[in-house]
Amino acid sequence: MSEEHIDRRFLIVPRLRPLYEAFSPYSYAFMRFCTGAVLFPHGWQKFFHGDVAKAAEGIAAHGLPFPLFFAYAVVGTEFFSAAFMAVGFLTRLAALTIVIQMAVITFVWQWPNGYFWTARGYEYPLLWMLLCLAIFFRGGGRYSVDRLIGREF
Repeated sequence: MSEEHIDRRFLIVPRLRPLYEAFSPYSYAFMRFCTGAVLFPHGWQKFFHGDVAKAAEGIAAHGLPFPLFFAYAVVGTEFFSAAFMAVGFLTRLAALTIVIQMAVITFVWQWPNGYFWTARGYEYPLLWMLLCLAIFFRGGGRYSVDRLIGREF
């Protein structure tokens, strides 16, 4: 059974099979694009309207070394890595940098607040971390700049 084949026996609404088969090849590219596109505004805001020195103070308050370096790394990750992931350029590297950032946010910043994001918990960054980990293992996929240029990191 190919990836694009949808077995009618398992569908609750079998008449939707042509629709599923038509859009199935694009589903991974859509997921990868949305992952980058939803994270990108966080980077845009920090890059153009944020205060890196203030971010560095927050990083230093958590006891991490080189706070100014890490503040710039956060901005770069959320801006460049998210944009690259959306279009599928250097996808694995972009996903890996986001995985690292979300792991730090999950376990250093938000772990003490518990699970639920409504209480500033780690639910949201954990979801991002796991989603980007899956993208890291899969790569850019069929509809990506990586595939277009014939190279994948």
